[in-house]
Amino acid sequence: MGPAARLAALLAVLALRAGDPAEVAARGDTFSALTSVARALAPERRLLGLLRRYLRGEEARLRDLTRFYHKVLSLHEDSATPVSNPLLAFTLIKRLQSDWKNVVHSLEASENIRALKDGYERVEQDLPAFEDLEGAARALMRLQDVYMLNVKGLARGVFQRVTGSAVTDLYSPRRLFSLTGDDCFQVGKVAYDMGDYYHAIPWLEEAVSLFRGSYGEWKTEDEASLEDALDHLAFAYFQAGNVLCALNLSREFLLYSPDNKRVARNVLKYEKLLAESPNQAVAETVMQRPNVPHLQTRDTYEGLCQTLGSQPTHYQIPSLYCSYETSSSPYLLLQPVRKEVIHLEPYVVLYHDFVSDAEAQKIRGLAEPWVSLVISGIRSLMLQLVVCFSAWLKDTVDPVLVTLDHRIAALTGLDVQPPYAEYLQVVNYGIGGHYEPHFDHATVTMGSLSSVEAGGATAFIYGNFSVPVVKNAALFWWNLHRSGEGDGDTLHAACPVLVGDKWVANKWIHEYGQEFRRPCSSRPED
Repeated sequence: MGPAARLAALLAVLALRAGDPAEVAARGDTFSALTSVARALAPERRLLGLLRRYLRGEEARLRDLTRFYHKVLSLHEDSATPVSNPLLAFTLIKRLQSDWKNVVHSLEASENIRALKDGYERVEQDLPAFEDLEGAARALMRLQDVYMLNVKGLARGVFQRVTGSAVTDLYSPRRLFSLTGDDCFQVGKVAYDMGDYYHAIPWLEEAVSLFRGSYGEWKTEDEASLEDALDHLAFAYFQAGNVLCALNLSREFLLYSPDNKRVARNVLKYEKLLAESPNQAVAETVMQRPNVPHLQTRDTYEGLCQTLGSQPTHYQIPSLYCSYETSSSPYLLLQPVRKEVIHLEPYVVLYHDFVSDAEAQKIRGLAEPWVSLVISGIRSLMLQLVVCFSAWLKDTVDPVLVTLDHRIAALTGLDVQPPYAEYLQVVNYGIGGHYEPHFDHATVTMGSLSSVEAGGATAFIYGNFSVPVVKNAALFWWNLHRSGEGDGDTLHAACPVLVGDKWVANKWIHEYGQEFRRPCSSRPED
């Protein structure tokens, strides 16, 4: 292979708390990294301040309106109020000619709302774009698919896998956060607009259910209504081939909006179709999940992700062991690394506590202002393949990077300086952040700079095992044989992060320049 070929890979995942970010992510990319999502808290705090001032102004205005109301009401409640009294007669005429006009056309209300709107417009450029809403909705669908999550449970704030009659709790949040009908509608509409009725239907069904339960209540922030949800769900069912459900939902829509001619025409259309093909009324519609780029490995990949990195039988395999590793390096003699052999073919090792909390915090702090979206092909394809941000850090940026390079070199016995290796890549995953099955064909060291509460494991597809996110640990494997040929067993993927903020640091080490450090073998399989 050419001089650019990579030899090994090391991955370290560092679990850190979110700090105050220094930069604002490009609009449309907020959902792609949790650090960018955290940054969105700042403009919302500014909006809360604006709304607080608006509410105080409105409360004062409403108190004054209440005073006026009770003043006039008291006059009407007193049946003995004599209009013959010229003073009362004058005030009645004045109220009707002047006071009520001033109340109705008071500028105070418009001044309050104008101040709120002006403040919003100043903040608007820092707010997530519609593409972020789409990306976040797709992330929920990805989590729904990979972890087989129940939509009704998600709407209640519960992360449950449902397989047949079996229900498994994947994660129990300390605080339940439920979704509204409008929230569910927006997720369903994103799928609906893509023609993805497999995902649209369960989310729209939940939206309809929640809207029915709160029908008649008005919420300022809602964009959709029960009628909107019924309309979209009916057409989604029709597109999926379930004409009977489409008919019933359209009839329900007309109960709330009987003058809607379009939906009335749809009802006639559905009735005609059922009359012509009565079997459609009883036929069950089987929804097919849309194809995804990694279809050939999808079932294995998702099955490994669903284990959440659990390896319950590893202790039964004698060839897998734990030890203190020095790699015969003086650098590690006084502070050996805790080594856990995870798998033999491919050879995958986990080094525990490879970085300290302070080092992890420093690396993340260095990378955070420089993260940029990892792009793989056109944007629509990229959103399916990878959702994360990354930054590259030269070792001249900070001494902690020099120390880390020395540690990696001592452990691997390889030259980790350019051009024989790349600079440290720091990655932050977004909502449902993932990386689809791929080869690196390099020597890879991955260091975990954060822990996550659920999900985010590294799945080796052909090896049929997954490794969970372990805070401050480094995962190491050889992607190339000694001959320079790629090791096909190292096809791997980053499972979607279910809950948590996943940061990793990757060190890519090239084949070129390592000839005397890792010489060829007479056995091609080595």
